Amino acid sequence: MSSKRTPNILIPPDEVQVQVAEWQSRNAPVLLEAGQEPMFLELVTALLKKRPLTSKKYQHTMRTYARRGLPWLSKSNVIRLYEELCEAGWAEFDPEVRTHLQMKPIRSQAGVTVVTVLTKPYPCPGKCIFCPTDVRMPKSYLHDEPGAQRAERHGFDPYAQTAARIRALEQIGHPAEKIELLILGGTWSSYRRDYQEWFVKRCLDAMNEEDSETLVEAQQKNAVGPRRNVGLVVETRQDHVDVDELRWLRYLGVTKVQVGIQSLDERVLVLNNRGHDVQSTRDAFRLLRLAGFKIHGHWMANLLGATSESDVEDFSRIWSDEAIRPDELKLYPCMLVENAELYDYWQRGEYQPYDEETLTELLIACKVQVPRYVRLNRVIRDFPTTNVVAGNKKANLRQIALNQMAERGLQCNCIRCREVRRHKVQREDVQLRIETYETDATTEHFLSFETNDDKLAGFLRLSLPHKDVPHPLPELENHAMIREVHVYGPALNLGEDSSGEAQHMGLGSELIHKAKEMARDAGYGKIAVISAIGTREYYAKYHNFQMDGLYMTADLSEGV
Repeated sequence: MSSKRTPNILIPPDEVQVQVAEWQSRNAPVLLEAGQEPMFLELVTALLKKRPLTSKKYQHTMRTYARRGLPWLSKSNVIRLYEELCEAGWAEFDPEVRTHLQMKPIRSQAGVTVVTVLTKPYPCPGKCIFCPTDVRMPKSYLHDEPGAQRAERHGFDPYAQTAARIRALEQIGHPAEKIELLILGGTWSSYRRDYQEWFVKRCLDAMNEEDSETLVEAQQKNAVGPRRNVGLVVETRQDHVDVDELRWLRYLGVTKVQVGIQSLDERVLVLNNRGHDVQSTRDAFRLLRLAGFKIHGHWMANLLGATSESDVEDFSRIWSDEAIRPDELKLYPCMLVENAELYDYWQRGEYQPYDEETLTELLIACKVQVPRYVRLNRVIRDFPTTNVVAGNKKANLRQIALNQMAERGLQCNCIRCREVRRHKVQREDVQLRIETYETDATTEHFLSFETNDDKLAGFLRLSLPHKDVPHPLPELENHAMIREVHVYGPALNLGEDSSGEAQHMGLGSELIHKAKEMARDAGYGKIAVISAIGTREYYAKYHNFQMDGLYMTADLSEGV
């Protein structure tokens, strides 16, 4: 197997290897001296009393115990040592300790733990003038972005990236039994297919902690393994999406596709050398939606030729055009960097980035338009600000916009702003709500469980294809489609019971039963679900779905 891997792994530059050694030294495990165990457990008890445990409170408490002789411990070292001492019999394990000390809890409070990996540098078919070019990275990524740095440290090896990321997340208190794998890097569909297949297989091998000879074998192991892939995301261009690509993505296990909309203004697309028209986006979204994929669009403000007024109008087209209407969106105002062609336009005075005030007002005007069925995943690209040569350099502009919206009595209704997150809820606290909207080829039902104060505990996307439109995948004719089931709250490990978290309360099952009922009442004979590899067992065991080619299906004539 090593011979198969060698051509696809890049040796990091010398400077990166030096950084790796320094990083490993900084993150080496800290050990307790003999006899320090009782004081350490006293530290844990003291930290549990600090609510909320802010960084300042943590530092103050740690300083107190360091003066008494304990080594200075990061949160990850506290979690590791606590679990080791519990295993040795010093204390009874309390999962609340791990949750309380968890670093960056947002990483798993959406119900799954996200592991992001990058593909190796490879030519991109796009020639967009706003896109940075870094020879050390896949197109559009910079070598000093956090995720890119991790990828380069591991030579872009998918196994090493996945294993290291899982290990790091677990060390800072995040469960990693339900993993959404996010594969980034240029245009996925432009890579050779043997590389794509190998890359996904090696990511699954890392989750399985066991090598497999084939992708199918790795998938079979992961379907019943301890760390399951509950979502697989890739990013590509709309002009690469056709029926053959749909089938290939499903073979790999992909469940969500990120596509750069960038603009719905034909003139702006041409000026920025995007290389496709608006109809290409419509066509790609129709195919992806009919095939059950979750559609994650990227939209950019402040492109060459746009104004803040035209951007607000363009953003509204995303929702008014029935052929667009993605499920998720990243709102990326263009960030001017020196290694993008757009930099030359700026130097000639032909382009000007928006200032902070203009951009903040634009974000507010956009956020109030976002429908309730959409998750606005990110606002502002995660570029290190040292790379931005002009325009906004604040990475927290989303929060600034939200604060100003609150002052004006405005709110964003997107899924991310309404997630229940770490709040405790009981079944009686939530009610079923169904929101229906049309696309150019389907009727979409967004089924959600929401609290009285508008917090979202879980949802399901039910897609009913128009029966007068030929289906691009004939085997899905007369099939309703479940495109997503998601229950929020902190991610719980497989088999754990809920103690007030939205997960494992049965909300997902209720949503699936309701979707089956609605599909049967609408006259569909079967219902399909675009299952991830790691959710196959759940759908088969609890909801009578069976593998049927590239999808899992259930017969609606047998009841719900």
